[in-house]
Amino acid sequence: MTAELLETQRLLSAAEIYNSTLASWAISAAWELGALDELNEHGKLDAIEFATRKNLDPASTVGMFAALASVKAVHRDDTLVWVGPNFEEVERYRSIFHWLARGCSGLFTEMPSVLRNENRHGEDFYQRDAGAISFACREINGRFWDPTFWQVMNGIDFEFTHVADLGSGSAARLIQILGRFPGTTGLGIDIAQGALDFAAGAVAEAGLSDRISFALDDARNLTAKPEYEKVELLTCFMMGHDFWPREDCVRNLRNLRALFPNVRKFLLGDATRTVGIADADKPVFSLGFEVGHDMMATYMPTIDEWLGVFGEGGWKLDKMHRMEVPAASVIFELS
Repeated sequence: MTAELLETQRLLSAAEIYNSTLASWAISAAWELGALDELNEHGKLDAIEFATRKNLDPASTVGMFAALASVKAVHRDDTLVWVGPNFEEVERYRSIFHWLARGCSGLFTEMPSVLRNENRHGEDFYQRDAGAISFACREINGRFWDPTFWQVMNGIDFEFTHVADLGSGSAARLIQILGRFPGTTGLGIDIAQGALDFAAGAVAEAGLSDRISFALDDARNLTAKPEYEKVELLTCFMMGHDFWPREDCVRNLRNLRALFPNVRKFLLGDATRTVGIADADKPVFSLGFEVGHDMMATYMPTIDEWLGVFGEGGWKLDKMHRMEVPAASVIFELS
């Protein structure tokens, strides 16, 4: 047996599993506190000096870097910290770690309770942090979705003045669209007040409060509003799975068609359930996304399942744009 094959079959020790769990929280914290940006720019820092400058507890800050060092994201010699062999990959996927460790911490830490059938009723049998998820998804959108999204946008062959985003989160997508199309107004629709509060601050900072408005509404059961009838371009990213299972999805798609009668293009982007990949081989994000939504009683469709609902739901699939990260992600271009 070759050394390479032996390495691929090497089992993780309990310590490696345990330490990598702690490292997930440390990656999230290091990004939020600016440590990853500083290391990316300078390659090294002193943990005590960093803590002092950021008004952080010194011992806890050193501990955060120790957790990062345990997975070789950084190297550490006492308080001196510099980038390690895994830093580039950790830095690239930092927002995905933040989605898991900050946004979904309440869900996963309560796994024993959430799995019990007697607790799985109502709308609040689990907790997530909508603000933290919005913060993470802003960069997830920018790093992984935007290159494909803007290819699609550049191919739109009609002028539009009103755009709406379902599950608008941080409003990053609306801010980008209005930045490129000065004559447009935007409408963000989200079910979470925490996300809308976060988005309002981002919109104000961008100087777009007079052009972007918000509606607290559930995309799975939208109520008719006059502003919906003006929308010509509709977008929806990373929440289309909430429309499922199939019967509900068809109903939701028909409802969108009725409530947004002047939409000429509907861009629906989402991660889908991976098919044919062993559990141990799941790429970053996929396992957390799939298990998390199973825990939340949210059906995760495959790409093929999506393809089977558009016609019945009143939409025509013009093009399908597949992405590598997150795995099995796709943008459906509908009209």
